[in-house]
Amino acid sequence: MAGQNPSAPKITLDTSNLSEHNTTSSHRRGLSMSTPPQTAVDESSYLSPTSPSKHTFDGSTLNSHDGATRLRSNSGISATSSATAYSKSSLDYESPDDALRPDKGNEKDFVVQNNPFAFSPGQLNKLLNPKSLSAYKALGGLKGLEKGLRTSLTAGLSVDENRLDGSISFEEATAAADNSKAFADIPLSSEPAKSEQREAKSNQFDDRLRVFKDNRLPERKPDGILTLIWRAYNDKILILLTIAAVVSLALGIYETVDAGTGVEWVEGVAICVAITIVVTVGAANDWQKERQFVKLSKRKDDREVKVIRSGKSVQISVHDITVGDVLHLEPGDAIPADGVFISGHGVKCDESSATGESDMMKKTPGEEVWQRIQDGTATAKLDPFIISGAKVLEGVGTYLVTSVGTNSSYGKILMSLQANNDPTPLQVKLGKLANWIGGLGSSAAVLLFFVLLIKFLTNLSSDDRPGAVKAQEFLDILIVAITVIVVAVPEGLPLAVTLALAFATTRMLKENNLVRVLRACETMGNATTICSDKTGTLTQNKMTVVAGTLGSDQQFASTASNSNNEKSSPASFANMFSKLGAELKELLRLSITLNSTAFEGEEKGVPTFIGSKTEVAMLTLAKEQLGLEHLATERSNYKIKQLIPFDSGRKCMGIVIKHNGGYRLLVKGAAEIMASKAAHTVSSIYAQDGPYQVVDMTAEEKEAIAATIDDYAQHSLRTIGMLYKDFPQWPPAGAKTLEEDPKSVVFDDIFHDLTWLGVVGIHDPLREGVVEAVAQCQHSGVVVRMVTGDNLTTARSIAIDCGILHPDEAGIVMEGPKFRQLSDEEMDAILPKLRVLARSSPEDKRILVSRLKHLGETVAVTGDGTNDGPALKMADVGFSMGIAGTEVAKEASSIILLDDNFSSTITALMWGRAVNDAVKKFLQFQITVNITAVILTFVSAVASDSNHSVLTAVQLLWVNLIMDTLAALALATDAPTKKILDRPPQPKSQPLITINMWKMITGQAVYQLVVTFVLYFAGMSIFSYEMHQRIELNTIVFNSFVWMQIFNEFNNRRLDNKFNIFEGIHRNFWFIGINCIMVGGQIMIIFVGGQAFSITRLNGVQWAISLLTALPCLLWGVLVRCFPDAWFAVVFNGAVGAMTVVLRPISKVLHIIFHPVAQVFRAISRFTKRTVRKMTSKKPSSEGAEQSVDDEEYLTENKATTVDQETGMPSMPTFMSTEPVKVSPNVDDKVNPIVNANHARHVSDVPSLSVTGPS
Repeated sequence: MAGQNPSAPKITLDTSNLSEHNTTSSHRRGLSMSTPPQTAVDESSYLSPTSPSKHTFDGSTLNSHDGATRLRSNSGISATSSATAYSKSSLDYESPDDALRPDKGNEKDFVVQNNPFAFSPGQLNKLLNPKSLSAYKALGGLKGLEKGLRTSLTAGLSVDENRLDGSISFEEATAAADNSKAFADIPLSSEPAKSEQREAKSNQFDDRLRVFKDNRLPERKPDGILTLIWRAYNDKILILLTIAAVVSLALGIYETVDAGTGVEWVEGVAICVAITIVVTVGAANDWQKERQFVKLSKRKDDREVKVIRSGKSVQISVHDITVGDVLHLEPGDAIPADGVFISGHGVKCDESSATGESDMMKKTPGEEVWQRIQDGTATAKLDPFIISGAKVLEGVGTYLVTSVGTNSSYGKILMSLQANNDPTPLQVKLGKLANWIGGLGSSAAVLLFFVLLIKFLTNLSSDDRPGAVKAQEFLDILIVAITVIVVAVPEGLPLAVTLALAFATTRMLKENNLVRVLRACETMGNATTICSDKTGTLTQNKMTVVAGTLGSDQQFASTASNSNNEKSSPASFANMFSKLGAELKELLRLSITLNSTAFEGEEKGVPTFIGSKTEVAMLTLAKEQLGLEHLATERSNYKIKQLIPFDSGRKCMGIVIKHNGGYRLLVKGAAEIMASKAAHTVSSIYAQDGPYQVVDMTAEEKEAIAATIDDYAQHSLRTIGMLYKDFPQWPPAGAKTLEEDPKSVVFDDIFHDLTWLGVVGIHDPLREGVVEAVAQCQHSGVVVRMVTGDNLTTARSIAIDCGILHPDEAGIVMEGPKFRQLSDEEMDAILPKLRVLARSSPEDKRILVSRLKHLGETVAVTGDGTNDGPALKMADVGFSMGIAGTEVAKEASSIILLDDNFSSTITALMWGRAVNDAVKKFLQFQITVNITAVILTFVSAVASDSNHSVLTAVQLLWVNLIMDTLAALALATDAPTKKILDRPPQPKSQPLITINMWKMITGQAVYQLVVTFVLYFAGMSIFSYEMHQRIELNTIVFNSFVWMQIFNEFNNRRLDNKFNIFEGIHRNFWFIGINCIMVGGQIMIIFVGGQAFSITRLNGVQWAISLLTALPCLLWGVLVRCFPDAWFAVVFNGAVGAMTVVLRPISKVLHIIFHPVAQVFRAISRFTKRTVRKMTSKKPSSEGAEQSVDDEEYLTENKATTVDQETGMPSMPTFMSTEPVKVSPNVDDKVNPIVNANHARHVSDVPSLSVTGPS
């Protein structure tokens, strides 16, 4: 095959992962592609990795942000670890046929009809499945890929491309590598192609997208309404009720035909209709909820990336990347697509999330790898492959995209793991509580059934009614018992959480909070401390140089400066810089322009600098005062020997340039650290004094510099110091060099005895509203701590300005280096008073979060850098910055602040509390209905001579619809107000149902039961009704009971003891609308329900009785709130203790009796599940996996009865549990997808595990 070099030495490659299928024939094409024209460039020039022009780097060229030129890096050698995808270090290459052979099952990826490109998606996949130098060689290296994909390594794809004319053959593409010049000799354009920003055409990249697709994963198809209806109906209790209703309907029809009347069948139809309504409304609720989460997911997954198109860097959606694009790599990037490294400097990636490999992988430019393959010096450690899902830790560069979407390696992994999120902690708690409540209700239903059955059997011998009537009565008993279970099982509890979260996350998005992890929303409500960054979060990140000092004492300041050093009156910027000597001015300019990662660009059509705001401020100073005209031109004039990227540990960055026959090191960073490394200082800085002098720094000068830095810091200015040092050679004699790059020096080995240039003070104003937001947090019981890289004085000053630190309080301010040296005990002692951690590293932030969590705090953290990832991940809630944050930080966070504003954390705090409150409101309401409905049904049915309950099955289903679905919607949609912040956060140990809630539940249940029992048992005599008016009394009881629930819903809008239950009701249209539906539904039922609901129409007096007995629920709620919580706690705890003493022995006895039967049924169930799984699974789970599931089921079934810590009530034995709330064992969205990929495939075949009771 073309492209092979027969003279190259053979290197064996591990082929254990390659399929043995025959390769498809090569795609042969007749026409060659046209590439963008290229012009010559001076090879002595070099482009800084982050500037849009060119610099020389030992005669090589590096890609710029505008993509005009490229570098063949001399540091792009093997990875730092030998643990790569290659299993041997000296191996033979496979033949192209073997290297590109399709894997089993992927043959279709190798066949593309009318392919205008030389390669198919399947062939490109072979580069990274696993990493394969053989496939890279077979495809012709970078030049072969460039030719075959019809793109340009320097200019990227053309924005004008749509349909491509002709095609190119595999042989033509791979031959391009052999026919091309050496990489460094390829003529490149010296300036970026300036293309206008165009709107994307509808047919842009038509052929490219047809063959290779775009960078989207197929969305998980949302379940249709019919599927949701089936899921809502697929409940054992509802199915059992349906069967009973159908049998009742059949008997009713038989009686109707036999007796000639037309009413016996109505109840069966009514039950079926009621079930249909309950299921349909539940499904509609699920449908709306799912639509909201789909919108949120789309917003969460979208982001912008920087690509080169038509020679110009542009930002596009990550979904619009396609094969052939040239993408930029920068620290903190999450790599969106597979590809091959083109060029760059010091690029190292963390591929643990994509491959499971934990070591940093250093990338080697693709052309260097190709040259080493050709000359026989290649080793298995060479790694030019960029894997999607990996994260860039260090360095900058560009790479060529070869696979996107489902064809990329990470896309395949995500497709295999595509699943719903795990339940949130609150959902798990409510699941346990729902099972507990359902167990009690089910026990009552079983007891009711047996009591009524005994009564029925006792009277059976003397009953001379027809058999069909007796069967109907038995079915009525069964239906009422089953309906009690339907009402008792609070399936609406987890639904309430989901609805509240769906509503909250949608509204939070409008308020600049993008929730990535649902559990963070509810957790944030109980946050006890926020560890916040300063720059860009508390401040505006709009930095300006307002003061400075050259040498030890030559000060300058803008009119906005607050500096007032007594030693001298600072000169204005214009006066100072107009008098500087030319040589010193050039030195200052180079210290700013070359030692910077910012670059020129446009924002909203206005030329500006883009990058770190600190560097933008200094570049602006250079442009306005130091004669900087064109940043790209400035950088192109100097040859750079080594770059020292900014390091958060040493708080500085540096660059080495060739200068006047020698080499000059330029360093800038935290002023006090720079001052500590200085041994000399510049003197005689003015032009009239001649060339500037370098003198040894005296003790007085050191004190003067320290005083200046402290003065700036006290005025909340960020201080940046500048140093330099000249060397006769590079590397310097005796200096330690990097093991992987002998031409680069270990920076710490030369970071001493430098010359002090000066310091600038940079002002960054506080964000509007930050002072109020901090005060609001403190008022809410949330401690705000500032964690910053600024020095101690600056940090203290800004903390005082924004209210984090109060001069009259004993708040502690500490530096990171000192903090990290404390023992755990010492940390725990100071943490309650610690307010500011200055000069801190990301590791200090991680330690702080760890110790705060150890002390039981619920911790929220803000972060924007790659190194903030560990702290963001460790925190209970991690906030990343949507504007300034790196992709790594965003991936590690649970909420993204889209405006980078601290005030937005207040929004999250309010909505988090609103979610918790919504669930508690609904819980309080539902348990009240559960208690009253079950007891009322039980007592009235047992007391009835005909075994009929005052509430029929159809009526109970209507009540169930009210309390489950409609109330969940009404109570879960209350938006938070500022008053929600007037209380402290709830501790993690606080039970789900508080004493205050139990007080309202008990009080309302007592009132409702007393009123309904009085109406039911004494109503005939009170209202002087005859026996034929019994149906009217039953209708009054039913109507009054429903209206009690409607009025009690208003009571439950408040969880505290305050009286205003109508506060903010006019803003909750959902609550108003749902209550209108409930009121309208109840009125309609009374008027037209008739035989279906076993009721009759009521007259005006009877309506007045119904409403006047229900309305006092509101007044009774006021009296309940007035009852002291402490008194109620004594009574309630005594009652719970007595009930526990009584129930525990009964529970144990029943468990002993029923346990063998339950075990038999569960054994049959497990056998059935395994059989079904084996029959339906494409890839049956391994025996071990099945065994583990069985073990979990067995352990779950055999839990001992315990007292639930969240409710204070005894947990029910398993035989009393009804259909449990299911907790899906999906892979968590934060875990390593590779490690769990195989497990996830099995999980999809395993039935959901069940939580059978609280433990």
